[in-house]
Amino acid sequence: MFSLEIKCDLQRRDLLIADLWECGCAGISELDDNHLRVFFEDSVDRNALLGKYQGAVLRQEDERDWVAWARDLLQPMAVGRRFFLVPEWRDDPAPPGRLRIPVNPGLAFGTGVHETTQLCLEALEDYLEPHMTAVDVGTGSGILAEAAGLLGAARVFACDIDPNAVEIARQRLGACFIGSANAVRTGVADLVMANISPQTVIHLAPELVRLLCPHGILLASGFESQEVESIRAAMPAITDIRQKGEWALAVIRRS
Repeated sequence: MFSLEIKCDLQRRDLLIADLWECGCAGISELDDNHLRVFFEDSVDRNALLGKYQGAVLRQEDERDWVAWARDLLQPMAVGRRFFLVPEWRDDPAPPGRLRIPVNPGLAFGTGVHETTQLCLEALEDYLEPHMTAVDVGTGSGILAEAAGLLGAARVFACDIDPNAVEIARQRLGACFIGSANAVRTGVADLVMANISPQTVIHLAPELVRLLCPHGILLASGFESQEVESIRAAMPAITDIRQKGEWALAVIRRS
């Protein structure tokens, strides 16, 4: 077995991971926010992979069960007050009082491990009420849309323009799927979630606010603390900034 260390920023990670599984990888480990280690059986054409992923560093691995090793890196974890995230290959039950969400770390962004996903889950606990209609823009793996449903949202709409993400999220969600957020009716949402890149948050700022009903709440994340001022310039109605590690979440309430 061999591995490739591939550099990739967070915004492209979900698409890259989906592509790597298509190439036949046997397991993926997230080394940090900008690097993945990807494992392949020796039968896979390593030269073709090096040609496709320019700059990747190849390493021949010792004989061991690397798939099991990569999976063991992701353990069940409690997030916030209510959630319990479990890799889909494990059967750990949720502790009393927690809501169980199975996650797959190898398909689309949104495993719950990343700080921005945790920030969104924790904010959902504080702001989502059972009567609300929620919209998840850039749903990825669908974890936030599922969390909104588990918390009792009356209706949940999930938006994503990535076909891989939609296919994956459909397997977990009973939410209504819509492609682009601009297809969602104005003022339909009591709460909008957008855990996407900072550039996309800024670009979509008017669209995200348009979805909100009067006094609706937008939870925007996916950006680092150093990018907060850029987000604030695009969304002046920010009422709260939450931080976890180097990452941040903005709470915007429509007046």
